Amino acid sequence: MDEYITLDYGSGGRKTSALIRELILPAFGNSFLSSLGDGAVLPGAEQLVFSTDSFVVSPLFFPGGNIGKLAVCGTLNDVAMAGGEPKYLSLSLVIEEGFPTEDLRKILASAAEEVKKAGVSVVTGDTKVVEKGSCDGLFINTAGIGVLKQPGLSPAAMKAGDAVLVSGPLGNHGLTILLARHPQMLEADLSSDCADLAPMAAALYGLGADLKMLRDPTRGGLATVLAELAESADLGFELAEKSIPVDPAVRTACELLGLDPLYSANEGKLIAVVSANKAEEALALMKQFPEGRNAALIGTVCAEHPGLPVLRTPWGSSRLLTALAGAQFPRIC
Repeated sequence: MDEYITLDYGSGGRKTSALIRELILPAFGNSFLSSLGDGAVLPGAEQLVFSTDSFVVSPLFFPGGNIGKLAVCGTLNDVAMAGGEPKYLSLSLVIEEGFPTEDLRKILASAAEEVKKAGVSVVTGDTKVVEKGSCDGLFINTAGIGVLKQPGLSPAAMKAGDAVLVSGPLGNHGLTILLARHPQMLEADLSSDCADLAPMAAALYGLGADLKMLRDPTRGGLATVLAELAESADLGFELAEKSIPVDPAVRTACELLGLDPLYSANEGKLIAVVSANKAEEALALMKQFPEGRNAALIGTVCAEHPGLPVLRTPWGSSRLLTALAGAQFPRIC
């Protein structure tokens, strides 16, 4: 750990991992927290999934959504990736003095629309107002509780030969936020993919034990998530670059700006690891949903090169995908 916390510690990559493992886990470590999943599965008469997240995105409004929609969808997705059916949310606001009331009204209306569509309830929350300059407009914290529907989703469940799928084109959210923040950099017709993935996840639960792992590749993108999963499972990934979907506008923007879409954040995509013989069925299930119409099989789990995803290019070469080292796009969620 460095002497001071920098933006890199919010990247979702190696610095974030160091912060969690060297400071947070030693302070609060227990069997639920130590698994480091999107949510914790809690014991009881009916097993629960519990997750929490904080949202500090800048700007607050962006093509495809705003901080309110993002906060609700992000927490619904975290519960779903842990195998839960979302039921209840908390929503807490930290508002900067002088924040426009009409903007807050729009943000809350957007959040309420997502809550209604998801069939969940906001059952508790909190509001704080801080002095001007103490907060960048508005921060939101949400927590989600759901009922466990698909137990056993874990990197430990993955086996060599399993198929790796993504639900659609990657990198849209990160590039959208970057260009909304710095429109002078490039003109591009981009929109965030921010969406509730719980219905798609619920359909995949029907695969039973053949569904090994779900994860939404938010901060750090696909590459960082797969690097973390490979390290956790002590397995490798073989990925075909030509099979990984990326929208042409995202690809072009990344090429012009010297960025890699595989490290760009997503807020409406999931990664699924399934038994090889269920790959086509899983793809069909994803494609039933608008968010999954461009779902693709992108590779397999392998026993070779444990701890490392390897990307095979169309030209016969290969490169290793490692976890993001710093903050490619800070404050994208």
